[in-house]
Amino acid sequence: MLIHFVRNGSAYLPELDAYAAFLQDRGHQVQVHDDSTSVPTSASVVWWICGRVPYTEAHRLRQAFQVHEYASASVPPHAWLKDQIKHWTQPKPDFRIYQNGWVRERLGFGGSVPSALRDMGVAQHFFDVAQRRDLPAPEFDLVYLGEMNRLLPFVPMLHSIHAAGRRLLLIGDVPDALQAQLPASVTCTGRVPHTHVPEQLRRARFGLNLVSNVVPYNQQTSTKLLEYCAVGLPVVSNDYAWVRYFAAQHQGNFLLLRAELSSWETNFGEALDVFPYVVPDVQALAWPHVLAKLPLWQHLLG
Repeated sequence: MLIHFVRNGSAYLPELDAYAAFLQDRGHQVQVHDDSTSVPTSASVVWWICGRVPYTEAHRLRQAFQVHEYASASVPPHAWLKDQIKHWTQPKPDFRIYQNGWVRERLGFGGSVPSALRDMGVAQHFFDVAQRRDLPAPEFDLVYLGEMNRLLPFVPMLHSIHAAGRRLLLIGDVPDALQAQLPASVTCTGRVPHTHVPEQLRRARFGLNLVSNVVPYNQQTSTKLLEYCAVGLPVVSNDYAWVRYFAAQHQGNFLLLRAELSSWETNFGEALDVFPYVVPDVQALAWPHVLAKLPLWQHLLG
């Protein structure tokens, strides 16, 4: 079987590599499209990473089994309105996948189409690096991985890290607007190939998880946090709904930062070293385990 994935953009989606490996191990083929117009009309399976699905394209591909996957609800501005527009205008697929129950409820499509939840997973190379004993001692106190534009609301916190005498490593492309506001103690790697990220993470002693406490970010899985845990890093995070839920579900203990600026320098000072961290075991979140649980394969592969 050849499965056509439509990503509708250039965002980095690690799940596409995971799907490709999972399906190819089972003798199937995968083709990823940045735009649906390159999907042949004869396609038998079309898997949309939503986004909006153009009605004309869904109709052109109507002979295919169509999957709509929602890895996220819409993001600001006007997030609620965008989700309502999706609810009323999105073409009807044969199957829907949601990252979690909150995303499913937020979009509110109802139960007329079969659906499943599929959370984020972790690539094997993160677990492999956790077992290595040949890596040099960490040279940084904290590391942050991910979309750097989302750090802009946390610039005051980055300065508290500096004031506490700690060194921070940023892994990813840093926009000029953020670069201009970074304290001198921050080091930036730029974009790093995904297979090299685990070794970069191990250059620090703690993983820093900063997520704006607004919908939908505060209700969705932080992939960076999963990857910190997979390589064995204790986690320091701002306090919000999903991180508390995850820690409770997986028996983790993370240093959760209060919202008051006056507490940050203390948290990044003495508290950083003495907090009783517990790094949860996330082996069950390796991508092959996560994907194998999808009931969709029964519909597609028999």
